[in-house]
Amino acid sequence: MQRCASILPVVGFAVAMKLMGACTVLASEQVRVSEGLLQGTMNPDGTVRMFKGVPFAAPPLAELRWRPPEPALPWTGVRQADKFGPPCLQTNVFGDIYFRDALPSEDCLNLDIWIPAKPEDKKLAVLVWFYGGGFVAGSASEPRYDGEKLARKGIVVVNANYRLGVFGFFSYPALTKESGHNASGNYGFLDQVAALKWVVRNIGAFGGDPHNVTIAGESAGSFSVSALMGSPLSKDLFQKAMGESGAFFSSPSGPRTLPLTPLAEAEQHGVRFADSLGAHSLAEMRAKPADELLGAAAKPGQGFGPNVDGYFLSSDVRTAYERGDQSHVPLLAGWNRDEGKMFVLLSPQKPTAKSFSDQAQKRFGDRAAEFLKLYPAATDQEAIASAEALAGDDFTGYATWKWLDMQRKTGGAAVYQYHFEAAPATKPGALVGPVPASELGSRHAGEIEYVFETLQSKPDLPWRAEDFKLSEIMSSYWVNFVKTGNPNGKGLPEWPKLDSQDGYQVMHLNGENVHAEADRTRARYEFLDLPSAPKPTASPGSGTP
Repeated sequence: MQRCASILPVVGFAVAMKLMGACTVLASEQVRVSEGLLQGTMNPDGTVRMFKGVPFAAPPLAELRWRPPEPALPWTGVRQADKFGPPCLQTNVFGDIYFRDALPSEDCLNLDIWIPAKPEDKKLAVLVWFYGGGFVAGSASEPRYDGEKLARKGIVVVNANYRLGVFGFFSYPALTKESGHNASGNYGFLDQVAALKWVVRNIGAFGGDPHNVTIAGESAGSFSVSALMGSPLSKDLFQKAMGESGAFFSSPSGPRTLPLTPLAEAEQHGVRFADSLGAHSLAEMRAKPADELLGAAAKPGQGFGPNVDGYFLSSDVRTAYERGDQSHVPLLAGWNRDEGKMFVLLSPQKPTAKSFSDQAQKRFGDRAAEFLKLYPAATDQEAIASAEALAGDDFTGYATWKWLDMQRKTGGAAVYQYHFEAAPATKPGALVGPVPASELGSRHAGEIEYVFETLQSKPDLPWRAEDFKLSEIMSSYWVNFVKTGNPNGKGLPEWPKLDSQDGYQVMHLNGENVHAEADRTRARYEFLDLPSAPKPTASPGSGTP
């Protein structure tokens, strides 16, 4: 303000008052956090303040590689928070992940914050988002996760990076020994915990309420939320949870998607990986160039993922929920209609009535007839539809359903379930492999741009008016839940809690008729919830997702 006051003798009182108003806005973009002073930016219309690339932990380099995150390093002066920080190191796995401002780096533990410029509430509810990408890809800076539109609706949005692949989930006996917790791996999860602790410690300086935090994510981010709810390290760091397409609840009768391996098994995989690189000690592994590790881990059979380490997870996630040891917080979660359709469309051999029935017999034995009532295959066309439904259920549907059902039974809080049924726009003539993209329907991850109101982050797609209308409805539901733990609000179709008394009402999200109705597919998941022998090696007609 001193700099602003000095202009008064030069320009006169009236003009100076206008300029000082602008200076006040600029000054308000500075926020002091535990590490120092941050200088943020404003969006073009002045409705949202942004702080980008804010470190929440020390760079996990050299001796800090494969260690729990250390506190962020303090800085002197004012740190400019006007550019997105580097994503965590990764390869181009999926083709639909785009970064802004920086290339992937091992030095990646940063987060981004969006805040309404003129908040109506003194303490704003906070959404902390964790990206998807199979624990091998993703970034807080992806345009589809931009928090500007949600912040305009009166919440603080935080997107946080976490380590991926070999850097985030490498286990090794020497790491377990040095940890002090008899654990290794799960560094990506520990990054998420560190980000949440940073938020609780600092978000008040941005106008956020550290006691009204919602964690959320899609795909691997949704798996992460289910794990954070089950972890003793994080259960006091948030008050609500949201998940889109995924959780650590594999069907007893189905293939395991993103399984949690035992620590001992993860360690031995780490030993074999190190041996393949000619490294026979932890020091030699830490000395390896990051690019060498990244390339080696990208080879078939060398992937790394979460494990039951006895520290972040004292048991597998299902056991924690069965015991009622998970966070007792409201949960909103669901999945998309065509999660598994791509697996069937890309399969070299399309299911037929006979092949689907034969596979059902192999997978379910004397329960095959019951299975075929739920997934009928009287004709080849019917078999394809059922194969697509089963592939989606095996991939994310069952797991997300079981998560909701367990939280409803043992979580002691309100639960809300959705089913996303819109087909996102695609480029005319675009292909996914040999398949037209337009045939993928309500595909995996297709709901993200609707939730964040970021459809225009893909301006070359032929979005329809009904897409923008659905996006407005969905973002309002999500924001309402972040604020209160209840998605309902003025002008929105009523979304009932998930309750056995009214038929387990599910909210159907589509561009034609957003509405709630009793769950018509619950019998499928109750069937998949029972063990079958022999153990399957693949989903009928689809291959293992």
